Amino acid sequence: MYEGKYPKKRYKHTLKFLKNCISTEDKILDLGVENPFSEILKTEGFQVTNTKGEDLDIQTEAVKTTEYDVVTAFEIFEHLVSPFNVIQDIKAKKLVASVPLKLWFASAYRSKTDERDRHYHEFEDWQFDWLLEKAGWKIKKREKFTNPVKKVGIRPILRRFTPRYYLVYAERK
Repeated sequence: MYEGKYPKKRYKHTLKFLKNCISTEDKILDLGVENPFSEILKTEGFQVTNTKGEDLDIQTEAVKTTEYDVVTAFEIFEHLVSPFNVIQDIKAKKLVASVPLKLWFASAYRSKTDERDRHYHEFEDWQFDWLLEKAGWKIKKREKFTNPVKKVGIRPILRRFTPRYYLVYAERK
């Protein structure tokens, strides 16, 4: 199921975390267009609807509905100039989100071919916690995990034991 070019470890870890926090009975709004992970969620029995690719820095209408029990945002907030706006506007009572952690040995990600594919933020865990709390969320569960790569060098060695991703489950205060 997690074969091919997709990030097998990240998907497996995120799915396990989500299953421990969210029921398949919950209606999920997944921020971002349909993607391989949202398809995995559907295969696993989750009720998932994706946003349509709107600019969530400016257009937050999609999250201002009470139609969904949960909003998920997997590696989305780092692409926004101001993630606070959309996080604050979410009307669902639950949020499951992951963000890349800032690594002291690697620069923030920036695609050379797609100007929309860049990280405006790579967080330290306390920064993301603070952002959620300021927007009215109470963190119930959190986890960090690594992202080893099959390359040779100092950075690949560091990636084996340095957490790269931060997963959070939060509920509205």
